[in-house]
Amino acid sequence: MSGRALVLGGGGPVGIAWETGLIAGLAEAGVEVRHADWILGTSAGSVIGAQLAMGRDPGAMLRTEFANAERAKEAQVSAGGKAPDLVPLMSVFARRAPGEAMTVELMKELGQLSLSGQTVSEEVFIAGFGAIADLDQPWPDRYACTAVDTGTGEFVVWSRDTAAPLGRGVASSCSVPAIFPPITIDGRRYMDGGMRSGTNADLAKDYGKVIVVAVMPPAFAPMMLPAIEREMGVIRDHGGEALLLVPDAACGEVFGTNLMDSGNREAIARAGFAQGQAEAARVGGFWG
Repeated sequence: MSGRALVLGGGGPVGIAWETGLIAGLAEAGVEVRHADWILGTSAGSVIGAQLAMGRDPGAMLRTEFANAERAKEAQVSAGGKAPDLVPLMSVFARRAPGEAMTVELMKELGQLSLSGQTVSEEVFIAGFGAIADLDQPWPDRYACTAVDTGTGEFVVWSRDTAAPLGRGVASSCSVPAIFPPITIDGRRYMDGGMRSGTNADLAKDYGKVIVVAVMPPAFAPMMLPAIEREMGVIRDHGGEALLLVPDAACGEVFGTNLMDSGNREAIARAGFAQGQAEAARVGGFWG
């Protein structure tokens, strides 16, 4: 078995900031995970993964994140200063046994939550993805992202071989139920691929080396780690090696308790950058 895969998990604005900083810190130290043979993104990770597969430089991505951080904070303040309410979403997840897959019934319930949410329009949401949403932007060869059909609960993987334009594919992967609008693709409506799994790392089972980047603050580990370990076990059962990267203690201190909170993105990105530099030797030794 050969080839290298980079799996980028979901985690809202906090995840975007941390993953951007982490990958930029690794690159600064000479470890270029963006050159993976395959990049899989879920939710926040779909945004980062698309940019990497499009050829964006991690350092430039970090500078853009710093520029966006203040605007995001101001937008949240103008909206009342509160991060989105995740209680309805988490109440559904709380009924899943730790480490177990989401049932079709729970996925459908999340789909109804998505369809009934009072959100911005699809067009406004998609436009927020900038160059990724450009209708002329081709789908990168090495890239895929995940979503879930709101009506059937079916899990889908978007790639250059599917019906999704890049902008709509990424937006659907980021469509947190009741927070963002479900996205219409080929007559169906889709929500966040993180509803199946925060990482969907088992999809990389055909690669020899897999880096799994999971937005798992230390406080969330009891809830998230069993599922991640199960997925990494699938990779290993197929003969591959898997390396897990999660926020370190310093990052956990600046994350806060709501991954949809845009109030501290610059500090989170800087903490991610520092972690990337600190992890470079370990990651580089694995990545080769």
